[in-house]
Amino acid sequence: MAEIKVPELAESITEGTVAQWLKQPGDTVNKGDYVVELETDKVNVEIISEHSGILKEVKAQEGDTVNVGETIAIVDESGQASPAPEKAEEKPEDKTEEAPKAEQPKAEEQPVQPAAEEKAGSQRPIASPAARKLAREKGIDLSQVPTADPLGRVRAQDVESYNPEQAKQQPAQPSKPAAPAKPAAQEKEGKEVERIKMSRRRQTIANRLVEVQQTAAMLTTFNEVDMTNVMNLRKKRKDKFLEENDVKLGFMSFFTKAVVAALKKNPFLNAEIQGDEIVLKKFYDIGIAVSAKEGLVVPVVRDADRKNFAEIEKDIMDLATKARDNKLALSDLQGGTFTITNGGIFGSMMSTPILNGPQVGILGMHSIQLRPVAIDAEKMENRPMMYIALSYDHRIVDGKEAVTFLKRVKELIEDPESLLFEA
Repeated sequence: MAEIKVPELAESITEGTVAQWLKQPGDTVNKGDYVVELETDKVNVEIISEHSGILKEVKAQEGDTVNVGETIAIVDESGQASPAPEKAEEKPEDKTEEAPKAEQPKAEEQPVQPAAEEKAGSQRPIASPAARKLAREKGIDLSQVPTADPLGRVRAQDVESYNPEQAKQQPAQPSKPAAPAKPAAQEKEGKEVERIKMSRRRQTIANRLVEVQQTAAMLTTFNEVDMTNVMNLRKKRKDKFLEENDVKLGFMSFFTKAVVAALKKNPFLNAEIQGDEIVLKKFYDIGIAVSAKEGLVVPVVRDADRKNFAEIEKDIMDLATKARDNKLALSDLQGGTFTITNGGIFGSMMSTPILNGPQVGILGMHSIQLRPVAIDAEKMENRPMMYIALSYDHRIVDGKEAVTFLKRVKELIEDPESLLFEA
Protein backbone atom coordinates (compact mmCIF):
# COMPACT_ATOMS: atom_id res chain seq x y z
CA MET A 1 0.00 0.00 0.00
CA ALA A 2 1.22 3.49 -0.83
CA GLU A 3 0.10 6.77 0.71
CA ILE A 4 -0.76 9.99 -1.10
CA LYS A 5 0.15 12.91 1.12
CA VAL A 6 -0.35 16.65 0.87
CA PRO A 7 2.98 17.94 -0.46
CA GLU A 8 4.85 21.05 0.57
CA LEU A 9 2.97 23.89 -1.13
CA ALA A 10 4.75 27.09 -0.13
CA GLU A 11 6.36 28.60 2.94
CA SER A 12 3.22 30.53 3.85
CA ILE A 13 0.74 27.73 3.07
CA THR A 14 0.34 24.96 5.64
CA GLU A 15 -3.11 23.63 4.79
CA GLY A 16 -5.73 23.44 2.08
CA THR A 17 -9.31 22.40 1.45
CA VAL A 18 -10.23 19.39 -0.67
CA ALA A 19 -12.00 21.00 -3.63
CA GLN A 20 -12.73 17.83 -5.60
CA TRP A 21 -11.49 14.29 -6.04
CA LEU A 22 -10.40 13.68 -9.63
CA LYS A 23 -10.18 9.93 -8.97
CA GLN A 24 -12.63 7.81 -6.98
CA PRO A 25 -12.04 4.67 -4.89
CA GLY A 26 -11.69 1.72 -7.26
CA ASP A 27 -10.29 3.83 -10.10
CA THR A 28 -7.00 2.91 -11.73
CA VAL A 29 -4.25 5.41 -10.94
CA ASN A 30 -1.00 5.73 -12.87
CA LYS A 31 2.11 7.44 -11.58
CA GLY A 32 1.82 11.15 -12.41
CA ASP A 33 -1.99 11.14 -12.62
CA TYR A 34 -3.84 14.02 -10.96
CA VAL A 35 -5.80 12.59 -8.05
CA VAL A 36 -7.25 15.50 -6.10
CA GLU A 37 -7.57 19.27 -6.37
CA LEU A 38 -6.82 21.33 -3.28
CA GLU A 39 -7.98 24.89 -2.76
CA THR A 40 -5.36 26.89 -0.88
CA ASP A 41 -5.24 30.46 0.36
CA LYS A 42 -3.92 31.69 -2.97
CA VAL A 43 -4.37 29.15 -5.78
CA ASN A 44 -5.86 25.76 -6.53
CA VAL A 45 -3.30 22.94 -6.65
CA GLU A 46 -3.71 19.53 -8.26
CA ILE A 47 -1.88 16.73 -6.42
CA ILE A 48 -0.45 13.84 -8.40
CA SER A 49 0.07 10.23 -7.40
CA GLU A 50 3.65 9.04 -7.05
CA HIS A 51 2.50 5.42 -7.41
CA SER A 52 0.55 3.28 -9.85
CA GLY A 53 -2.25 0.97 -8.80
CA ILE A 54 -5.86 1.17 -7.65
CA LEU A 55 -7.15 4.00 -5.46
CA LYS A 56 -8.33 2.00 -2.48
CA GLU A 57 -9.40 4.71 -0.03
CA VAL A 58 -9.75 8.44 0.38
CA LYS A 59 -9.25 9.76 3.90
CA ALA A 60 -10.63 13.27 3.39
CA GLN A 61 -13.92 14.31 1.89
CA GLU A 62 -14.58 17.31 -0.34
CA GLY A 63 -14.73 20.38 1.87
CA ASP A 64 -12.40 18.95 4.52
CA THR A 65 -9.29 20.84 5.55
CA VAL A 66 -6.02 18.93 5.25
CA ASN A 67 -2.54 19.85 6.42
CA VAL A 68 0.79 19.58 4.63
CA GLY A 69 2.16 16.06 5.15
CA GLU A 70 -1.23 14.56 5.95
CA THR A 71 -2.20 11.28 4.26
CA ILE A 72 -5.32 11.82 2.18
CA ALA A 73 -5.52 8.65 0.08
CA ILE A 74 -4.28 5.07 -0.17
CA VAL A 75 -3.15 3.42 -3.40
CA ASP A 76 -2.99 -0.36 -3.69
CA GLU A 77 0.09 -0.94 -5.83
CA SER A 78 -0.82 -4.61 -6.35
CA GLY A 79 -3.82 -3.44 -8.37
CA GLN A 80 -6.22 -5.57 -6.30
CA ALA A 81 -7.89 -2.89 -4.29
CA SER A 82 -11.30 -3.40 -5.91
CA PRO A 83 -11.99 -6.80 -4.32
CA ALA A 84 -10.58 -5.57 -1.01
CA PRO A 85 -13.82 -3.84 0.07
CA GLU A 86 -15.74 -7.12 -0.53
CA LYS A 87 -13.33 -8.97 1.73
CA ALA A 88 -13.71 -6.30 4.33
CA GLU A 89 -17.47 -6.71 4.20
CA GLU A 90 -17.17 -10.49 4.45
CA LYS A 91 -15.50 -10.25 7.87
CA PRO A 92 -18.62 -9.20 9.78
CA GLU A 93 -20.68 -11.65 7.69
CA ASP A 94 -18.51 -14.53 8.89
CA LYS A 95 -20.21 -14.23 12.29
CA THR A 96 -22.60 -17.11 12.88
CA GLU A 97 -25.52 -14.80 13.69
CA GLU A 98 -25.26 -12.72 10.50
CA ALA A 99 -24.11 -15.37 7.96
CA PRO A 100 -27.60 -16.70 7.11
CA LYS A 101 -28.93 -13.16 6.60
CA ALA A 102 -25.96 -11.98 4.55
CA GLU A 103 -26.63 -14.20 1.55
CA GLN A 104 -30.22 -13.09 0.87
CA PRO A 105 -30.26 -9.33 1.55
CA LYS A 106 -26.94 -8.57 -0.16
CA ALA A 107 -28.64 -6.59 -2.92
CA GLU A 108 -30.79 -4.75 -0.40
CA GLU A 109 -28.04 -3.94 2.07
CA GLN A 110 -25.88 -2.14 -0.46
CA PRO A 111 -28.44 0.58 -1.31
CA VAL A 112 -29.37 1.02 2.36
CA GLN A 113 -25.83 1.90 3.47
CA PRO A 114 -25.32 4.83 1.08
CA ALA A 115 -28.72 6.21 2.01
CA ALA A 116 -27.85 6.10 5.66
CA GLU A 117 -24.52 7.70 4.95
CA GLU A 118 -26.19 10.49 2.99
CA LYS A 119 -28.48 11.27 5.90
CA ALA A 120 -25.59 11.31 8.27
CA GLY A 121 -23.49 13.33 5.84
CA SER A 122 -26.17 15.98 5.42
CA GLN A 123 -26.12 16.65 9.18
CA ARG A 124 -22.36 16.37 9.51
CA PRO A 125 -20.97 19.49 11.17
CA ILE A 126 -18.14 21.39 9.52
CA ALA A 127 -14.98 20.69 11.50
CA SER A 128 -11.22 20.55 11.05
CA PRO A 129 -9.52 17.12 10.98
CA ALA A 130 -7.87 17.90 14.32
CA ALA A 131 -11.26 18.69 15.87
CA ARG A 132 -12.75 15.44 14.55
CA LYS A 133 -9.85 13.40 15.88
CA LEU A 134 -10.06 15.04 19.32
CA ALA A 135 -13.83 14.54 19.40
CA ARG A 136 -13.44 10.84 18.64
CA GLU A 137 -10.86 10.45 21.39
CA LYS A 138 -13.11 12.19 23.92
CA GLY A 139 -16.33 10.61 22.71
CA ILE A 140 -17.90 14.00 22.00
CA ASP A 141 -20.68 14.61 19.49
CA LEU A 142 -19.44 17.44 17.25
CA SER A 143 -22.99 18.61 16.55
CA GLN A 144 -23.28 19.57 20.23
CA VAL A 145 -20.06 21.62 20.34
CA PRO A 146 -20.63 25.41 20.13
CA THR A 147 -18.19 27.47 18.10
CA ALA A 148 -17.46 31.18 17.69
CA ASP A 149 -16.40 30.69 14.06
CA PRO A 150 -18.65 32.83 11.80
CA LEU A 151 -18.91 29.94 9.32
CA GLY A 152 -19.90 27.47 12.04
CA ARG A 153 -16.65 25.54 11.67
CA VAL A 154 -15.75 23.52 14.79
CA ARG A 155 -12.09 23.87 15.69
CA ALA A 156 -9.86 21.80 17.96
CA GLN A 157 -9.95 24.48 20.67
CA ASP A 158 -13.76 24.39 20.62
CA VAL A 159 -13.71 20.65 21.33
CA GLU A 160 -11.02 21.12 24.00
CA SER A 161 -13.08 23.72 25.85
CA TYR A 162 -16.42 21.89 25.46
CA ASN A 163 -17.87 20.71 28.79
CA PRO A 164 -20.53 17.98 28.36
CA GLU A 165 -21.76 18.48 31.93
CA GLN A 166 -22.67 22.10 31.27
CA ALA A 167 -24.48 21.03 28.11
CA LYS A 168 -26.57 18.56 30.15
CA GLN A 169 -27.56 21.34 32.54
CA GLN A 170 -28.93 23.31 29.57
CA PRO A 171 -31.15 20.78 27.72
CA ALA A 172 -32.66 23.48 25.52
CA GLN A 173 -29.39 24.17 23.69
CA PRO A 174 -28.98 20.83 21.83
CA SER A 175 -32.31 21.32 20.11
CA LYS A 176 -31.20 24.60 18.52
CA PRO A 177 -28.78 23.16 15.95
CA ALA A 178 -31.54 20.95 14.53
CA ALA A 179 -33.79 23.98 14.00
CA PRO A 180 -31.71 27.17 13.69
CA ALA A 181 -33.50 30.25 14.95
CA LYS A 182 -32.52 32.54 12.10
CA PRO A 183 -33.80 30.41 9.21
CA ALA A 184 -37.04 29.81 11.12
CA ALA A 185 -37.55 33.53 11.58
CA GLN A 186 -36.79 34.18 7.96
CA GLU A 187 -39.28 31.56 6.86
CA LYS A 188 -41.99 33.17 9.00
CA GLU A 189 -41.27 36.52 7.43
CA GLY A 190 -41.60 34.94 4.01
CA LYS A 191 -38.23 36.27 2.83
CA GLU A 192 -35.97 34.03 0.83
CA VAL A 193 -32.29 33.72 1.67
CA GLU A 194 -29.40 31.81 0.18
CA ARG A 195 -26.44 30.60 2.20
CA ILE A 196 -23.18 30.25 0.30
CA LYS A 197 -20.12 28.80 1.97
CA MET A 198 -17.12 31.07 1.60
CA SER A 199 -14.29 29.61 -0.43
CA ARG A 200 -10.93 29.24 1.26
CA ARG A 201 -9.59 32.08 -0.86
CA ARG A 202 -12.44 34.38 0.13
CA GLN A 203 -11.91 33.47 3.80
CA THR A 204 -8.22 34.25 3.44
CA ILE A 205 -8.92 37.58 1.76
CA ALA A 206 -11.33 38.49 4.55
CA ASN A 207 -8.93 37.47 7.31
CA ARG A 208 -5.96 39.28 5.80
CA LEU A 209 -7.84 42.50 5.20
CA VAL A 210 -8.96 42.52 8.82
CA GLU A 211 -5.44 41.63 9.95
CA VAL A 212 -3.93 44.50 7.97
CA GLN A 213 -6.34 47.00 9.47
CA GLN A 214 -5.59 45.70 12.95
CA THR A 215 -1.80 45.59 12.65
CA ALA A 216 -0.88 48.48 10.35
CA ALA A 217 -1.24 52.22 10.95
CA MET A 218 -2.88 52.71 7.57
CA LEU A 219 -3.48 56.15 6.12
CA THR A 220 -4.46 57.30 2.63
CA THR A 221 -3.47 60.40 0.71
CA PHE A 222 -5.09 61.54 -2.54
CA ASN A 223 -4.19 63.49 -5.64
CA GLU A 224 -5.54 63.91 -9.15
CA VAL A 225 -3.86 63.39 -12.49
CA ASP A 226 -4.52 65.08 -15.80
CA MET A 227 -4.54 62.18 -18.25
CA THR A 228 -4.52 64.35 -21.39
CA ASN A 229 -0.92 63.71 -22.44
CA VAL A 230 -0.99 59.98 -21.70
CA MET A 231 -4.21 59.56 -23.65
CA ASN A 232 -2.87 61.53 -26.60
CA LEU A 233 0.39 59.55 -26.63
CA ARG A 234 -1.48 56.27 -26.34
CA LYS A 235 -3.85 57.23 -29.14
CA LYS A 236 -0.91 58.16 -31.35
CA ARG A 237 1.16 55.05 -30.68
CA LYS A 238 -1.33 52.27 -29.87
CA ASP A 239 -1.75 50.87 -33.42
CA LYS A 240 1.96 50.65 -34.12
CA PHE A 241 2.58 49.35 -30.61
CA LEU A 242 0.06 46.54 -31.15
CA GLU A 243 1.52 45.71 -34.55
CA GLU A 244 5.10 45.49 -33.27
CA ASN A 245 4.49 43.83 -29.91
CA ASP A 246 1.25 41.87 -30.38
CA VAL A 247 -0.16 43.41 -27.22
CA LYS A 248 -2.27 46.50 -26.55
CA LEU A 249 -0.79 49.60 -24.97
CA GLY A 250 -2.76 50.26 -21.79
CA PHE A 251 -2.53 52.74 -18.95
CA MET A 252 -1.17 50.17 -16.48
CA SER A 253 2.29 50.10 -18.03
CA PHE A 254 2.58 53.89 -17.66
CA PHE A 255 1.56 53.72 -14.01
CA THR A 256 3.87 50.76 -13.36
CA LYS A 257 6.86 52.65 -14.75
CA ALA A 258 5.86 55.80 -12.83
CA VAL A 259 5.49 53.83 -9.59
CA VAL A 260 8.94 52.24 -9.98
CA ALA A 261 10.51 55.67 -10.58
CA ALA A 262 8.73 57.10 -7.53
CA LEU A 263 9.73 54.13 -5.36
CA LYS A 264 13.39 54.73 -6.19
CA LYS A 265 13.03 58.25 -4.80
CA ASN A 266 11.00 57.06 -1.79
CA PRO A 267 12.48 53.67 -0.80
CA PHE A 268 10.53 53.24 2.44
CA LEU A 269 7.41 52.55 0.36
CA ASN A 270 9.23 49.59 -1.18
CA ALA A 271 9.84 47.91 2.14
CA GLU A 272 8.28 45.81 4.87
CA ILE A 273 8.50 45.45 8.64
CA GLN A 274 10.00 42.30 10.13
CA GLY A 275 9.97 42.40 13.90
CA ASP A 276 11.89 45.50 14.93
CA GLU A 277 13.62 45.82 11.55
CA ILE A 278 12.74 47.62 8.33
CA VAL A 279 13.63 45.61 5.22
CA LEU A 280 14.33 47.94 2.30
CA LYS A 281 14.00 46.06 -0.97
CA LYS A 282 16.36 46.88 -3.80
CA PHE A 283 14.19 45.16 -6.41
CA TYR A 284 10.83 46.17 -7.85
CA ASP A 285 8.31 43.34 -8.13
CA ILE A 286 5.01 45.14 -8.66
CA GLY A 287 1.75 43.38 -7.78
CA ILE A 288 -1.19 44.07 -10.09
CA ALA A 289 -4.58 43.43 -8.46
CA VAL A 290 -6.84 41.32 -10.69
CA SER A 291 -10.48 40.47 -10.09
CA ALA A 292 -11.02 36.73 -10.61
CA LYS A 293 -14.03 34.50 -10.10
CA GLU A 294 -12.81 33.25 -6.72
CA GLY A 295 -11.93 36.74 -5.52
CA LEU A 296 -9.21 39.34 -5.79
CA VAL A 297 -5.70 38.07 -6.50
CA VAL A 298 -2.46 40.01 -6.87
CA PRO A 299 -0.06 38.39 -9.36
CA VAL A 300 3.38 39.98 -9.58
CA VAL A 301 5.25 41.58 -12.48
CA ARG A 302 8.87 40.67 -11.71
CA ASP A 303 11.71 43.16 -12.11
CA ALA A 304 9.42 45.85 -13.47
CA ASP A 305 12.30 48.34 -13.42
CA ARG A 306 14.16 46.29 -16.05
CA LYS A 307 11.25 45.88 -18.45
CA ASN A 308 9.96 48.10 -21.21
CA PHE A 309 6.32 49.01 -21.80
CA ALA A 310 5.67 46.03 -24.08
CA GLU A 311 7.16 43.52 -21.64
CA ILE A 312 5.10 44.93 -18.77
CA GLU A 313 1.89 44.85 -20.81
CA LYS A 314 2.56 41.25 -21.87
CA ASP A 315 3.20 40.19 -18.28
CA ILE A 316 0.01 41.87 -17.09
CA MET A 317 -2.04 40.29 -19.87
CA ASP A 318 -0.62 36.82 -19.22
CA LEU A 319 -1.13 37.06 -15.46
CA ALA A 320 -4.67 38.38 -15.82
CA THR A 321 -5.56 35.52 -18.18
CA LYS A 322 -4.10 32.94 -15.83
CA ALA A 323 -5.97 34.50 -12.91
CA ARG A 324 -9.33 34.35 -14.68
CA ASP A 325 -8.65 30.77 -15.81
CA ASN A 326 -7.60 29.82 -12.26
CA LYS A 327 -4.16 28.74 -13.51
CA LEU A 328 -1.91 30.99 -11.45
CA ALA A 329 1.05 29.28 -9.83
CA LEU A 330 2.16 30.11 -6.31
CA SER A 331 5.29 31.67 -7.76
CA ASP A 332 3.10 34.17 -9.64
CA LEU A 333 1.73 35.53 -6.37
CA GLN A 334 4.69 35.61 -4.02
CA GLY A 335 7.20 38.29 -3.21
CA GLY A 336 5.58 41.51 -4.42
CA THR A 337 7.07 44.73 -3.04
CA PHE A 338 4.30 47.21 -3.93
CA THR A 339 0.78 46.88 -5.37
CA ILE A 340 -1.30 48.77 -7.94
CA THR A 341 -5.08 48.32 -8.06
CA ASN A 342 -7.40 49.82 -10.65
CA GLY A 343 -10.95 50.26 -9.43
CA GLY A 344 -11.57 52.55 -12.37
CA ILE A 345 -12.29 49.60 -14.68
CA PHE A 346 -15.44 49.02 -12.60
CA GLY A 347 -16.38 52.71 -12.55
CA SER A 348 -14.95 53.69 -9.17
CA MET A 349 -14.41 57.42 -8.89
CA MET A 350 -12.55 57.39 -5.57
CA SER A 351 -11.71 54.76 -2.96
CA THR A 352 -9.30 53.91 -0.16
CA PRO A 353 -7.29 50.81 -1.15
CA ILE A 354 -6.31 48.46 1.66
CA LEU A 355 -2.68 47.40 2.03
CA ASN A 356 -1.59 44.05 0.66
CA GLY A 357 0.44 42.94 3.67
CA PRO A 358 3.29 42.72 4.41
CA GLN A 359 3.75 45.50 1.85
CA VAL A 360 3.52 49.05 3.17
CA GLY A 361 2.15 50.82 0.11
CA ILE A 362 -0.60 50.42 -2.50
CA LEU A 363 -1.63 52.79 -5.30
CA GLY A 364 -5.28 53.02 -6.28
CA MET A 365 -6.24 54.13 -9.79
CA HIS A 366 -9.78 55.26 -10.59
CA SER A 367 -12.03 56.06 -13.51
CA ILE A 368 -11.17 58.87 -15.92
CA GLN A 369 -13.76 61.63 -16.05
CA LEU A 370 -13.98 64.94 -17.88
CA ARG A 371 -13.87 67.74 -15.36
CA PRO A 372 -13.37 71.52 -15.68
CA VAL A 373 -9.79 72.40 -14.82
CA ALA A 374 -8.32 75.86 -14.30
CA ILE A 375 -5.52 76.28 -16.83
CA ASP A 376 -4.64 79.74 -15.54
CA ALA A 377 -6.35 82.63 -13.78
CA GLU A 378 -8.63 83.31 -16.74
CA LYS A 379 -8.93 80.06 -18.67
CA MET A 380 -10.66 76.76 -17.90
CA GLU A 381 -10.79 73.56 -19.95
CA ASN A 382 -12.51 70.20 -19.69
CA ARG A 383 -9.74 67.68 -19.06
CA PRO A 384 -9.77 63.88 -18.56
CA MET A 385 -8.94 63.63 -14.87
CA MET A 386 -8.23 60.65 -12.61
CA TYR A 387 -8.14 60.57 -8.84
CA ILE A 388 -5.27 58.47 -7.48
CA ALA A 389 -4.91 57.27 -3.90
CA LEU A 390 -1.91 56.01 -1.95
CA SER A 391 -2.55 53.95 1.17
CA TYR A 392 0.55 53.48 3.29
CA ASP A 393 1.72 52.15 6.64
CA HIS A 394 2.42 55.18 8.81
CA ARG A 395 4.64 53.08 11.07
CA ILE A 396 7.55 53.47 8.64
CA VAL A 397 6.25 55.88 5.99
CA ASP A 398 5.80 59.51 7.00
CA GLY A 399 3.18 61.73 5.46
CA LYS A 400 5.81 63.83 3.70
CA GLU A 401 7.24 60.79 1.92
CA ALA A 402 3.78 59.54 0.96
CA VAL A 403 2.74 62.89 -0.50
CA THR A 404 6.07 63.21 -2.31
CA PHE A 405 5.63 59.75 -3.82
CA LEU A 406 2.12 60.48 -5.07
CA LYS A 407 3.16 63.85 -6.44
CA ARG A 408 6.00 62.21 -8.35
CA VAL A 409 3.61 59.67 -9.90
CA LYS A 410 1.35 62.55 -10.93
CA GLU A 411 4.23 64.46 -12.55
CA LEU A 412 5.42 61.45 -14.54
CA ILE A 413 1.95 60.54 -15.80
CA GLU A 414 1.24 64.12 -16.84
CA ASP A 415 4.56 64.18 -18.71
CA PRO A 416 4.78 60.57 -19.93
CA GLU A 417 7.78 61.19 -22.19
CA SER A 418 9.83 61.84 -19.06
CA LEU A 419 9.43 58.14 -18.20
CA LEU A 420 11.90 57.40 -20.97
CA PHE A 421 14.62 59.21 -19.03
CA GLU A 422 14.05 57.40 -15.74
CA ALA A 423 16.85 55.02 -14.82
